[in-house]
Amino acid sequence: MKRFAGLLVVVLAAAGVLWADSALSINGAGATFPYPMYSKWFDEYHKKNANLQINYQSIGSGGGIKQVTEGTVDFGATDGPMNDEQLKAYQDKHGSGILHFPTVLGAVVPTYNIPGVTAELNFTPDALAGIFLGKITKWNDPAIADANKGVKLPADDIVVVHRAEGSGTTYCWTDYLSKVSDEWKTKVGKGGSVNWPVGLGGKGNEGVTGTIKNTPDSIGYVELIYAESNKIPYGNVKNASGVFVKASLAAVSAAAAGAAKEMPDDFRVSITNAPGKTAYPISTFTWLLIPEKFSDAAKRDAIKGFVKWMLADGQNYAEALSYAKLPKEVVAKETKAIDKIQ
Repeated sequence: MKRFAGLLVVVLAAAGVLWADSALSINGAGATFPYPMYSKWFDEYHKKNANLQINYQSIGSGGGIKQVTEGTVDFGATDGPMNDEQLKAYQDKHGSGILHFPTVLGAVVPTYNIPGVTAELNFTPDALAGIFLGKITKWNDPAIADANKGVKLPADDIVVVHRAEGSGTTYCWTDYLSKVSDEWKTKVGKGGSVNWPVGLGGKGNEGVTGTIKNTPDSIGYVELIYAESNKIPYGNVKNASGVFVKASLAAVSAAAAGAAKEMPDDFRVSITNAPGKTAYPISTFTWLLIPEKFSDAAKRDAIKGFVKWMLADGQNYAEALSYAKLPKEVVAKETKAIDKIQ
């Protein structure tokens, strides 16, 4: 009996070793913007592929670009596409390129905490640029009040909150401001990390959301799901057609409609300040950054399998988390691009 028990232990131990050998772990890092979506996806995909574990660190788009370039993660994630200089840095280090795969669409919203004000505020492009430039400093400034007739705004000082680290959410926000304000474009410009004229820094969408919740008279920008899940108000933004639009799945999809039909082969595209009466103006794709070449065939095949699933079944999870699905034209183009992963 003892001999049988001992043999059983050996067999079970061997089985455990075999399982451990067959298990595969893939690591990624980057954007906080799509973190709720990616968490859901990686969990669901693991249920279908028990021997594959995809781990993701929500550290900001700048960190994702840095880590995938340094080779410390298997893939990165960003809400602002890598620029030519960053692509060259990756190519120089690895001898091959990196691919952008759009995953979902989202919106960046101006969210605020004004004691005593429960109304849904309207913001013009001039007002948002002026606030973040530090030129509009009071909540009852005419640039804000004129778009919110009937709302009693206080004479309190505005507290600006922005991201502290390199961020794709910041890229989307500053890309928009650069399109609607020549002064912003000249003095600050667009980027994942910029020299802010004013404001407090918060780490991640989570940090900005928390700072706004705890700071009276504050305003900041976060991805839509963070405003909704934390039940903090966010404003309507005047779009390129002159209509104040509230961020929604339909309004984000409307912003992407034009780009979907003329999507470049590398998928690097901006849809901020898009035309159309129903388009929400601060919308963006968010991207996975996947190396063109893998030395580990198992990881390569696992990532290709996940991307195929993400473009098909995975899209069905998007809307429940306040992200818009990819347009069908983009899905078709990406499905073909999977073959570029070698």
